[in-house]
Amino acid sequence: MWQNASELVWRTPAGERLTIIVAGRPAAGLGPVSPRTWREWNDLAGVFDQPTDHARTDDRDILDDTPTDPWVER
Repeated sequence: MWQNASELVWRTPAGERLTIIVAGRPAAGLGPVSPRTWREWNDLAGVFDQPTDHARTDDRDILDDTPTDPWVER
């Protein structure tokens, strides 16, 4: 049984993944954090490439642009 949690944490940067067991069942996982990496727009552009919603302008046109106070009950 491990009593020194910091020792376990120090093992993870080397790539070791640990499973914490409670009452004989897996309860949590401990592992290295993936480093953040910079992404170029071209790598992500496909995520935002969706079909045009032509009804959007119609929906926008029916909105009332009058500013209102959201905290005033109507």
